[in-house]
Amino acid sequence: MTDQRSKYTFFFRNLLKGFIWLAFIIALFVFAKHNIDKELLLRFEPFLSETVLIIMVFVVSEIVFGIIPPELFMLWALRTGQLSGYIGYVALFAILSYMAGILGYLFGRYLNTTRLYQYLRKRFLSRTEMLLQVYGLYLILVAAITPVPFSAVAMLVGAVKYPGKNYAWWSLSRFIRFTVYAWIIWEANML
Repeated sequence: MTDQRSKYTFFFRNLLKGFIWLAFIIALFVFAKHNIDKELLLRFEPFLSETVLIIMVFVVSEIVFGIIPPELFMLWALRTGQLSGYIGYVALFAILSYMAGILGYLFGRYLNTTRLYQYLRKRFLSRTEMLLQVYGLYLILVAAITPVPFSAVAMLVGAVKYPGKNYAWWSLSRFIRFTVYAWIIWEANML
């Protein structure tokens, strides 16, 4: 029972951290929206209008341990000004993020004996590996719906040969994160 309780505690503690992180990003967004000079924002317009580049940056970020929070890309998607366009981009980001997780899983599963993987494991994944040993499935769920690096967890899960079908199934919860966070960001945009 204590073991199960610690897993629930781990899950809900990280879920809370995720919502605190989201609240921080939204607070910054709302502050910037009302206080940043529009001229300054126009300087970034050439970069922000390059949709393919933004999507490529997102994909690279998701593959390389989620360097840039997906919420920032959701904020970028608000530029469409229409709910349907916003939903389209968020859905694309969710699919790409899920696929990056599958790619990370395969990377871990099939390349876990390479020097590159051993370097990444030693340099970036050691803490996450310890969490995986303790929390197992709960870590997959936490990584899918909170700011815990999804790709890093995916790599480790693959490296320990966790069943692929189970990983693919449980990591679908990534769509929950994108849906809930996107809805909250859309609503915050109205402030």
